[in-house]
Amino acid sequence: MIDRRTLVGAGALLGAAALVPGAAGAAARAPVVTTSLGRVRGRRESGVSVFRGIRYGTAERFKAPVAPVSSRDIVDAAAFGPSAPQRGDRYRPTSEDCLFLNVWTPEAKAGGKRPVLVYFHGGAYSTGSVADPLNDGRHLAARGDAVVVTVNHRLNALGYLYLARLDARFPDSGNLGQLDLVLALQWIRDNIGAFGGDSGRVLVFGQSGGGAKIATLMGMPAAEGLFHRAITMSGQQVTASGPLNATARARAYLEALKIGPADLPTIPVERLVEGLTATDPIIGGSVYFGPVLDMKWLTRHPFWPDAHPQSNAIPMMLGNTRDETRAFIDPKGPKLAGLDWSNLAERMVPELRMDLHPEWIVAQYRTRFPDWSPERIFYAATTAGRSWPGQVIEADARAAAGTPTWVYQVDYQSPVEPWRGAPHTMDIPLSFGTLDAEGSITGTGVDARALSGRVMDAFLAFARSGDPNHPGMPAWPHYRIPGRATMLFDVQTRAIDDPRKWERELFARVPYIQPGT
Repeated sequence: MIDRRTLVGAGALLGAAALVPGAAGAAARAPVVTTSLGRVRGRRESGVSVFRGIRYGTAERFKAPVAPVSSRDIVDAAAFGPSAPQRGDRYRPTSEDCLFLNVWTPEAKAGGKRPVLVYFHGGAYSTGSVADPLNDGRHLAARGDAVVVTVNHRLNALGYLYLARLDARFPDSGNLGQLDLVLALQWIRDNIGAFGGDSGRVLVFGQSGGGAKIATLMGMPAAEGLFHRAITMSGQQVTASGPLNATARARAYLEALKIGPADLPTIPVERLVEGLTATDPIIGGSVYFGPVLDMKWLTRHPFWPDAHPQSNAIPMMLGNTRDETRAFIDPKGPKLAGLDWSNLAERMVPELRMDLHPEWIVAQYRTRFPDWSPERIFYAATTAGRSWPGQVIEADARAAAGTPTWVYQVDYQSPVEPWRGAPHTMDIPLSFGTLDAEGSITGTGVDARALSGRVMDAFLAFARSGDPNHPGMPAWPHYRIPGRATMLFDVQTRAIDDPRKWERELFARVPYIQPGT
């Protein structure tokens, strides 16, 4: 529950930089922009104006967000706002009052008409934050003369616990995290012009869970018209959680906490986070949270039975990395300890998301690639049967509808941690230019810098015109069937047709059901 004390605390956090010696003089030279929140003061850093921790909304627990009240005083936007409450200590401080966004712009002045790139973070729907240094927008804004925005929102139970069928007081629960993003996009529509951005050229992009949130927004009527291009990076949402499964999860979560819905508004947020370890009654493991087909905010699945007609006119780019699961599964960890031909199929089973005969899969790979080791087959099969099928389904659905669609695959191998290959998250530092940030494994050598430049320029061109083609790399054709043209981002970047055709066809023998839905 958010109260006045929470709001004041968040304001104190945002103003903390003003207590630093010399901050008063710096503030006098800092850019000030008039917004619906009131006047907002940022900072000039390395030739870019930066505004961190701008409030775009407030919300009561398990209720839809609302726009904030305007302030008569200048709001100091010098520090990131709190991240959403979640398990782990990586993104401290956290608070339920987490509806803040950040802006990087070459010039905080109206009339710039610059393309706007809005980033939603990954971490499925349960963890993550744009306070992560990999998500710093300064390089992208400076390189492309563009405005970059990053957004935090409610996660896990606070953002996606579906209570509508259990308690009439919470009719919007289940999709609150999505509604936060809708409110942020409305704020951007109404205010980004004052920062030099073009509200008619808004690109949303997101990695992993961030991409899945975007795929879901493409099927939400409330988001219609709020963005004009979309990029999903290793993040797809073919189907949303059904309301019956979502209700079963809500019951399991409440039972784990030993409380009823009536206790939810007042229980300490720390306990709500503790409850995230509840066992999922549908798929096992920790309880899953994600968008819900509630027939109010989401009335059909985003990409089933086809690509949602609402967004078919929006140019879209879909991407994955060549070795997705090398980010999740340590070859030196217990899952691969003692891996050999005798236990490869068994070890793969928990990591696959396709109900396909595992011993048969291994036999197919061994026949096709006789020189591959058990470990290499393990990672290839788990990537193709877990992290990739959703992207193929969405791209094919868009192609069937004749939409403007482009597909990429990151093949660039990490020089820092070679055993990881081209894993999940590799495209984050490449697209932001944050090669030297904490968590990046791209390295900062000549090849990494050149590739990052090509990726950034593709994203910027896409934001500017709705087409990723630019003079710095080979021609990038539309994704069409049967060609399935795909840009391979590597030291030698090139576009080829259907680069993993054999693996795509192998796993297309059985239907794909989005995990958790």
